[in-house]
Amino acid sequence: MKVASLFCGCGGLDMGFEKAGFDIIWSNDFDKYAVQTYNANFKHNAICADINEVNLDDIPRHDILIGGFPCQPFSKMGKEAGFSDKRGLLFFKVIDIIKNQAQRGQQPQIVVLENVRNLLTHNEGKTFATIEEELNKVGYRVHPKLLNSADYGVPQTRNRVYLVCLLDQSIEFGFPEGIELKSSLQDLLETNVDDKYFLSEKILKTILATGTKNYKAKSEIDLSVARPLTATMAKMHRACQDNYVTQNGRIRRLTPRECARLQGFSEKFIIPVSDCQAYKQFGNAVTVNVSYAIAKSIKEQIYKERHE
Repeated sequence: MKVASLFCGCGGLDMGFEKAGFDIIWSNDFDKYAVQTYNANFKHNAICADINEVNLDDIPRHDILIGGFPCQPFSKMGKEAGFSDKRGLLFFKVIDIIKNQAQRGQQPQIVVLENVRNLLTHNEGKTFATIEEELNKVGYRVHPKLLNSADYGVPQTRNRVYLVCLLDQSIEFGFPEGIELKSSLQDLLETNVDDKYFLSEKILKTILATGTKNYKAKSEIDLSVARPLTATMAKMHRACQDNYVTQNGRIRRLTPRECARLQGFSEKFIIPVSDCQAYKQFGNAVTVNVSYAIAKSIKEQIYKERHE
């Protein structure tokens, strides 16, 4: 079962499918640092290029197309420009790829997409309605579900929308059930952490502040279940947005390895880039545990059903 991956980033979605036994044969991202990390951890190399500049005929035949298309246009953390933002239009590139594959007689049987929870309600639901309509037009029945990473074994509150789109519309796909969370953020912390991750007394006052003017939020640290990791963690937001912990009587930020753990990446996962780039990549990543659970459900439900 061959998989092609769009907007692969450092490989969270791909890692889950690979772990479930699928064969990732082609992947792409425009971020050279994300591709550097991806290529350090996968047996095949991702292509570093803007998907708009990729010759669609060069994308090989695949059974499943996966991708976490850019979320910034639909996120409440941004301007919510939707399809008015050129990044939002990249969803339609997914449709173009599907059509190209179909024209070559090899349309993927399954498409799995991921995005922020706000995708379902953005622009009063019209954005999701358009996405579903476009996928329906190319033959897919769309199964949407909001899943939280904390329900799949990692101590991070991370709600994301997953769309499992099936060309065989007779199949009733059931999303994987959650499991009991048995670990906390504290269980994932490193020991002997470099001093650079600890906060100075000067910046600590800003980090722990409740906000300014019209924006007020309670700043909490040492949470047992982490807040959602963000792509801008390197900027060190206040504790009402980013995660901070107390260790040896001092407060510090999370390390890149701890962020990797919070996204379900194994200890063997290589981090070859700077801290700044690592924070961005793990903040943007799909949680491996969730990806694996979905991929496993696809394998058990859909491919088993076809061969019965």
